[in-house]
Amino acid sequence: MKHELDISVRFCETDALGHVNNVSYFIYLEDARVKFFEMLGTSSDLSDWKFIVASIKCDFVGQGYFNRNLTVTTRVSKVGNKSFELEHNIFEKSTNRLIATGSVVMVYFNFDMQRSEPIPEVLRGQLNQFLTK
Repeated sequence: MKHELDISVRFCETDALGHVNNVSYFIYLEDARVKFFEMLGTSSDLSDWKFIVASIKCDFVGQGYFNRNLTVTTRVSKVGNKSFELEHNIFEKSTNRLIATGSVVMVYFNFDMQRSEPIPEVLRGQLNQFLTK
């Protein structure tokens, strides 16, 4: 199973050549992650936020352009004791052409104690529903 988010490329997200700027892809990945967590029912209240990014990567496969619609898919590729990995694909919606892939390692984190903690069983079960190999 995967989560999908549609994004419309704004002018400010492009570079002088009219391509989606490489920084914008990381914003799209972040937006997809936040919407994925909201869909799982996790709190989006920053005083109760439980996740921290440990690693993030984006590979640019094709070119994206202003005023095009994109779809970002999110799936879980690994669930560990205190962390999990999400994988993203970004497609141009009208052609279904892959333009970027990304991955992020998320750590379940206690900000008050400033340390990682085991992923709660309820969240682990939700993540496992989106786990694909």
